[in-house]
Amino acid sequence: MRGHYVHAASLRMDPDADLAAPGAAITLELCGSWDHVPPCPLAPHHTSPERQGGAVELRIVFAADPGQEAEVRRRIDKALASGSLTGPDGMTTRWSLQGSSAAVLSGAERGQAERIATT
Repeated sequence: MRGHYVHAASLRMDPDADLAAPGAAITLELCGSWDHVPPCPLAPHHTSPERQGGAVELRIVFAADPGQEAEVRRRIDKALASGSLTGPDGMTTRWSLQGSSAAVLSGAERGQAERIATT
């Protein structure tokens, strides 16, 4: 049975930087590719970014076997610590990781985690 989790991270990004890039970096790290047949091999996940000027708050909801939780969080941090991603269009987006940690699922996130756990 998969557990339901959320990981929160704070980034600094230019105001015009692509908000999808950090989530794409996480997908690459967790899944090995942007384009793969579901389900995600390690942990189905969803990244929600919220920008406030140069600050970006990420919430990464994921479902994983409890024994894999720490590995998923390590990989999320690794992807975000990389500080950049070059997308399929050749454009590079850069950011600076300010901090990250485990967080508490909100009610909406709990429902989302339950849905992605079944994929």
